[in-house]
Amino acid sequence: MKTEKIIQAGKGIELDVRTRAEFRGGHVAGSKNIPLTELPDEIENLKSWEAPIILCCASGMRSAQAEQYLSRAGINCVNGGSWLEVNYLQSKAS
Repeated sequence: MKTEKIIQAGKGIELDVRTRAEFRGGHVAGSKNIPLTELPDEIENLKSWEAPIILCCASGMRSAQAEQYLSRAGINCVNGGSWLEVNYLQSKAS
């Protein structure tokens, strides 16, 4: 399912995989922050989240890595790309 359709349907949770400092500098309202390097420690926690998880970062590179990793772990997720794009889609859907 495409990111825009997930957001329009009010489904899923946004997960920002940037560093905590980057996240503090600006993020999607209501999004969670787990840096990419910490994802392996959070797999069991993430399995309990409302799916699909919409992944975002600064450019889409780290969220693409996160999508591959989490998908292999059996977690329903999509790469939303840049947090700014996800933020735009969310504001459009509101």
